Formats: sequence, C-alpha cells, structure tokens
Amino acid sequence: MDIIVDNYFILLENLGEEVEKYETELIDNANKDILNRIYYLKRENLLLRNAVWPVRELVSQFEKTDSLLIKKKNIIYYRDLYDHTIQVIDNVEIYRDLLSGLIELYYTNTGNKTNEVMKVLTIISTIFIPLTFIAGIYGMNFKYMP
Repeated sequence: MDIIVDNYFILLENLGEEVEKYETELIDNANKDILNRIYYLKRENLLLRNAVWPVRELVSQFEKTDSLLIKKKNIIYYRDLYDHTIQVIDNVEIYRDLLSGLIELYYTNTGNKTNEVMKVLTIISTIFIPLTFIAGIYGMNFKYMP
C-alpha cells in the first residue's frame, strides 16, 4: 500500500508539470484546444481523487482496528501511510483548484479579447454615426434645407 501511495506522488508531480505547462500556454495564446486539454486534466484529477479516497478510509480503519491480524508495532507505519494519503488528497484538491482557475483564466482572456473588439467597433460607430446623420439630413429632398 505504501508503494501505491508513493506512486500517487509521481502521478501528482506529472499532473503539476502539465498544469504549469498549460498555464504558460494559456497566458500566451488562449485557444479552444488548450481548454479541452485542461478539461481532460481535470477529469484525470477527478479519477485520481476517486482512487485515493478509498485508500484513506482503508488505512484509517487499519489504524483504528483492534484486530489480531494487525500488530501494534505496525501502527506507526499505518499512521505514516495515512499521513501520506492525506498529503496526496491535499495535493489533488490543490490541483483541482488550480485547474478551475485555469478555466476561469481562459474565459477571462476570451472576455478581454471580446472587449477589445467591442472597443474598436465602438470607435468606428462613433465616427460614422454623426456622418450618417448628416448624410441623412442632406439627402432629403425638401425646400429650405439648412
């Protein structure tokens, strides 16, 4: 069980590297492909979380049991294993929050790009609306035009 939990740390390290890579990519160039990869990582993180929680419960029961199969001298190892499991769960939760933040960053970047486009369109309409008004007035056929 200790080897299994230690391998979770390796998975978390790889997940952390992926999160950092996608964060820099997202800041440089936010596109739909990066968002899809972030959602994929979020699903992977959820699968890891679902795999770790039962291990935590199992180790906790080993630590608290009065069974004759569990020797008292091994309790310290189960406590250590329980601590490692808690660390893995904490890291999984941290990465879950980071991935949610990356998704929010993507939508913020997309919103900022939309705001820039709207700013340009507003400037263009500010220039052309008065000209359209003047052309509308002088384009009318009536007597005593100003």
